Amino acid sequence: MRKLRLIASFAAFIASGSAVALAEQGTTRITVLATGGTIAGAQAEEGGYGYKSGSFDIKDLISAVPNLDKLAIISGEQVVNIGSQDMNNEVWLTLARRVNEVVASPDTDAVLITHGTDTMEETSYFLSLVTKTTKPIIMVGSMRPATAISADGPSNLFNGVSAAINPGAVGRGVMVVLNDQIHYARNVAKLNTTDVQTFQSGNRGPAGLTNTGAITWFAMPEKKQGMTSEFSIDGLEQLPRVDILYGNAGMNADLIEAAVKLGAKGLVIAGVGDGNMTTPALDAITAAAKAGVVVVRSTRLPSGIVYRNNEVDDDALGLVASGELNPAKSRVLLMLALTRTTDVAAVQAMFNEY
Repeated sequence: MRKLRLIASFAAFIASGSAVALAEQGTTRITVLATGGTIAGAQAEEGGYGYKSGSFDIKDLISAVPNLDKLAIISGEQVVNIGSQDMNNEVWLTLARRVNEVVASPDTDAVLITHGTDTMEETSYFLSLVTKTTKPIIMVGSMRPATAISADGPSNLFNGVSAAINPGAVGRGVMVVLNDQIHYARNVAKLNTTDVQTFQSGNRGPAGLTNTGAITWFAMPEKKQGMTSEFSIDGLEQLPRVDILYGNAGMNADLIEAAVKLGAKGLVIAGVGDGNMTTPALDAITAAAKAGVVVVRSTRLPSGIVYRNNEVDDDALGLVASGELNPAKSRVLLMLALTRTTDVAAVQAMFNEY
């Protein structure tokens, strides 16, 4: 019964009369890599608030979208089937390796990844730094489970495929498509717990817009990624431990010292304001930096830039300023940076470039 409602929900969207470009059989070959998430979720009970992520597999999602095969030649495989709150470094490496394998094949023109929204901004940014291709890589998810009234998964999946087959997507790196907007992986963040418009690119704005299949592109990405990235997962079995610590009034040194003792190779401080923190916390991260732990100052605020040597003397203390990157993405970049160097100046240069 739930599967029938899922199919009906998808069919209602396509039958709304707003779908475009369905006149001819699509020839773009898209490989869908599924990881689970809300887009494949089902409510525990009809009309209930809670749901279980990853209740449907990728074959259910693809087959439930009428006329999707007229946009592209689509094949799919299930990499994992989890809620994205359970995403981890090991799955990232597995997913990235599979993406690189798929895009290297002449039988694939683009990749679409279904993913939960909780950690989509982190996964997408990681993939943008380690996948080597100019072929489009599009990530889609949803804020409502597949069995919900007004599920947003159908339109996001349809628009994601539409973006992937669009010639303007080539060379733009990894992008996230939700709620009729296209975002670069580097810039996007989830800003609301449940709203369908939760994903925003606060500092730079979206990469483009999609309206039932019609695509409008904006500026190309300005930072290094993909083919221009120096990072690689070849031969990489694990990523260095990097912890994020949240800044607050009265923040003390205890958690900083504990993270270092537990083996953190890097720390990201989600500081107040412009990456600020209390004097005890600042003293503790300075000591950690002197001991060889690479420390990045970011901010707990949803937008803005953490400038180097602004309020905190990063040069004197041996710290890295995150620039535009929020704490979650700072952690991603720092983990990859630490696979190459522990030199603070070199890491800072990476934060400036990526």
